[in-house]
Amino acid sequence: MKLYYLPGASSLAGHIVLEWSGAPYEAVRMTHDIIRSPAYLARHAGGAVPMLEHGDFSLSENVAMLGYLADLHPEAGLLGDGTPRGRAEVMRWLGFLNSDVHKAFLPIFKASLFLKEESLAGMLAENARQHVRMYLERLDAQLDGRDWLTGTRSVADPYLFVILRWTVGTDIGLCGLDHLRRFARRMEADPGVRAALLVEEGILA
Repeated sequence: MKLYYLPGASSLAGHIVLEWSGAPYEAVRMTHDIIRSPAYLARHAGGAVPMLEHGDFSLSENVAMLGYLADLHPEAGLLGDGTPRGRAEVMRWLGFLNSDVHKAFLPIFKASLFLKEESLAGMLAENARQHVRMYLERLDAQLDGRDWLTGTRSVADPYLFVILRWTVGTDIGLCGLDHLRRFARRMEADPGVRAALLVEEGILA
């Protein structure tokens, strides 16, 4: 199994899940130039990470990939308590992180894609920060009284951890969000998280 990743990207979520599953895998470091190359585009038309290869099967999109890895390794218990309702709860929060919170960062990371005027792009990015902060407050409330986003460790937690790391470099931060700060510290101490970060960035959390 191969995971194609970029340091700092959301591919870290899949990397952590692979560590949690205990399955053998190879992590393939990419660059922005490589993911735009004809060879990579022939395998992943979106020219992005993550991409997972498992034999002759390749898969992109975080929600699909994280669900696939969890289904391959049910013993890891990363899709809830084994009931349809438990699985749905994990997928609800995973979908929220992917479709709402992740997308809310785009005007911050790439404001020029939305507005060419630099001054207006800056205003757009600032508005996006406020929007992300609103989502973070909802996530913080969800973690009140919980160690993990859905009560037990799941594939949603590494995705949340990725997003919390993004807040550091985007002037959003976690000031006043004590439950999220506690969650981030727990993740940073996790052996699987530390192993993934060591491979991707050469650092320990």
